Amino acid sequence: MFVELHLLQNFAPSCLNRDDTNSPKDCEFGGYRRARISSQCIKRAIRTHFKDHLTLPMEHLALRTLRLTEELTDRFTKACKDQDQARRVAETAVKGWGLGLKDDGKTEYLLFISKGAISQLAQLCLTYWDQLAQTPAAEETEEEKGKKSKKKAAKEALPDDFIKALESILAGDKALDLALFGRMLADLPKQNIDAACQVAHAISTNQVSMEFDFYTAVDDLQPREETGAGMMGTVEFNSACFYRYANIDFTQLQQNLNQDQDLARTAVQAFLTAAVQAVPTGKQNSMAAQNPPSFVFAVAREHGLWSLANAFVDPVRPGRDGGLVQKSITALENYWRRLATAFGDDGVTETAVLAVDGEMFILKDHQVDNLQGLITKVMAALPGGRP
Repeated sequence: MFVELHLLQNFAPSCLNRDDTNSPKDCEFGGYRRARISSQCIKRAIRTHFKDHLTLPMEHLALRTLRLTEELTDRFTKACKDQDQARRVAETAVKGWGLGLKDDGKTEYLLFISKGAISQLAQLCLTYWDQLAQTPAAEETEEEKGKKSKKKAAKEALPDDFIKALESILAGDKALDLALFGRMLADLPKQNIDAACQVAHAISTNQVSMEFDFYTAVDDLQPREETGAGMMGTVEFNSACFYRYANIDFTQLQQNLNQDQDLARTAVQAFLTAAVQAVPTGKQNSMAAQNPPSFVFAVAREHGLWSLANAFVDPVRPGRDGGLVQKSITALENYWRRLATAFGDDGVTETAVLAVDGEMFILKDHQVDNLQGLITKVMAALPGGRP
């Protein structure tokens, strides 16, 4: 079973997602320049929304960090352990997991791990404290041994039952966002998690060109006889109607959550809510592009995933016969009908549409009144949703 989400979201002048030159991200699609918001940016906004705006148990949410050793050290010192010893134990535990550490104590790459797993790891270390505190550090003077040998030595120095408990913590990690977006650990391939959710880069339905805002800032303490600005510069921005697409493989999601169907359903509901409500934070203090989606189309299906991005291969052009949002909705509806006619829609078990702006023609029979109504229809179509 799969859940697909198609959104049309029209943003006022903004710079929501920047590249390394501080320009709004863009791309070429259909031979035309389009505004773009990266999938990484969208997923970050969704994960932040999980934490800040939804009532989800904190132990079922993950964080991405280089500072696992630092976090464990803080927890140990709060448990009245000596600061230096706490850091040594934290480093020993992280190395025992098979993860490499840099000289500053940070992991060699960002680790995606649930808060619940960190709490379990901290408690496990406290249980084995005396043994961990006496564990000798892996010998690092023989450079020819290499990093892999050091990691192996660090792991072999720990009790077998401690190592087994460590591995079970990672294997049993049941964070919702971890199950949705997956995890890749180069040092621990057995602990990799295949993402249950695919998120596309959002692209504009219309052709865009970058615009520049020339700004000046006044020095409030500048003497009256002096002229000129305290500073000046330019900021690039654009305004575009974005097509956004994402899907969830419910079977994979359940597998990632150790076959916990209720938790998987909670993850889908949280994702649908956050995907609609979350907005990227780039340049919001100076642009305030807090624009919700104009059109949300959810599909539950057994097979046959369809991105509708090709509805906009030819850019939408507003005119007297319709505005940008309305013509984008029409293009999406027409493309959906063409796909259904050409390939059949027998795999589709439920559809729900929420239209805030514009008028529908093809999908109007599937319209709901609000976001909760859309989520309710999707959740009813998933396993465990109907009696």
